Amino acid sequence: MRKQNYFKEHKIKHIDYKDVETLKKFLTPHARIQSRKRSGTPAKFERELALAIKRARFLGLLPYVSR
Repeated sequence: MRKQNYFKEHKIKHIDYKDVETLKKFLTPHARIQSRKRSGTPAKFERELALAIKRARFLGLLPYVSR
């Protein structure tokens, strides 16, 4: 059984780096980006998600590492 695509379910067409609450859902407790296998996102959204997380980290909105 396939996992549902979070972005299709919530009708999100563009992943915004300023939407920190949504981005946090795709991070592990150690602030790493979850794999596609665990999150269930398709390749297109995974690439956009990774870019948005990296931009948010650079601006200080998300941590690089967490303990």
